[in-house]
This record gives sequence, structure tokens and C-alpha cells, in this order.
Amino acid sequence: MNQIKAISQSLWRRWMRWIPIRILSVKHRLKIIAHLQSLGPQDRYLRFGYPATNEQIENYVNQLNYARDDIYGVFNRRLEIVAMAHLAFSVDPKWSSCSEFGVSVDAKMRGRGLGGRLFDRAMIHARNQGVALMFIHALSENTPMLKIARKAGARVERDGSESDAYLSLPAANLDSQVNELIEEGMADLDFQIKSRAHQFLQFLQTLQEVRQGVRNARHQSGI
Repeated sequence: MNQIKAISQSLWRRWMRWIPIRILSVKHRLKIIAHLQSLGPQDRYLRFGYPATNEQIENYVNQLNYARDDIYGVFNRRLEIVAMAHLAFSVDPKWSSCSEFGVSVDAKMRGRGLGGRLFDRAMIHARNQGVALMFIHALSENTPMLKIARKAGARVERDGSESDAYLSLPAANLDSQVNELIEEGMADLDFQIKSRAHQFLQFLQTLQEVRQGVRNARHQSGI
């Protein structure tokens, strides 16, 4: 009974600040590219550690391994990605219990806690996959990312212009597993609602254009 109560309280706290975060797949490739290429020069520098060009960003996205890693995105009502994260799992069997995290947020969406929520989402999944250590490599000037890591309890080590953050994760439990299941289901539902609303708005826009075309044709013909 106490365990169920604790899970209920955890879920309530979580959903009070819930943001729909959807798992991205290869079908979202163009949207991912559009999001990353919309970042300004400084944001690209902070995200990749160098001033990535459009071509380099496209190459990065084309090389994402959706089967091994997890890529998360936050969509707006126009179904554009406004924030995304990449949780990369180690390809070295010796470090199979480790993963690396990277995040980017659209400049217009800053200050809403999206980076932190993406980190929380990735952290829960990593726990449920048996990951014991999450790793973040960032430029020392990337204070928002390092702040997120420190808030989660990570140990941050600075080496000149670069910093590494290490976060030890507890083992998965019923709470983390239930949280992830509900998160995935709610995010999928949110996306479907946004998708249908977007399609309906497009239909209304097309209908309006047709009506306007008919009016213009009548005006030109003097009817």
C-alpha cells in the first residue's frame, strides 16, 4: 500500500509539470534537421562543440542510430520540433552501462524548463535500460546544460574550456517503469491530437483559399 501511495505521489508531482516528449524515429529526420539548422551560430557551437554548418548537421542527423540510441523531441502545435535530446548508448561492451546526453532548445522556447524535462525523460529511460552512469560532455561556457546536470546531482569536472558531468543512476524500480510507460502513452496521444488539429487547420485554410478564388473569379467576370 505504501509503495502504491509513493508511486501515486511521484506521478502527481511529475504530471503537474508535464511536457509531452515524444520518441523520434527516422521518419522525423527532416524535422530534426530543420530544428538543428534553425539554431543560431552560438547555439550550434554549444550543442556540438564547434560551429556546425548546415551540411555537418545534416550528416550528423543522417548518422543517428535510432535502433541503438534514443532521440526525444518536443513538438509545437505546427508539429515543428522546438526541443530535442539525444541519449547515446555506448557501443563499447566494456561501457555498456553508460550513456551520453545532448540537448538543444529553440531560442524562442527558452526558460520553460524543456532542457531539464528532456534530461529527466532520458534519465528515466536510461535507468530502465540498466544504465548506471549518464555522461555529459559540454563546453564549460554551456551553463544551462551544466546547471541541469548539477541539479540532477551530477559530479561536474572542468578541464579548461570543456567540462564533463557524471551522474550515477539508481536501479530501475516500479516507479520508474510506470512513469516511462505513462509518459510514452501520453506523449503519443498529445502528438495525435496535435496532428489531427494541424490537418484540420490545413483543411480550413485550403477551403478558405478555394472560397477566395471563387470570389475573385466572380469579381473578375462581373457576376
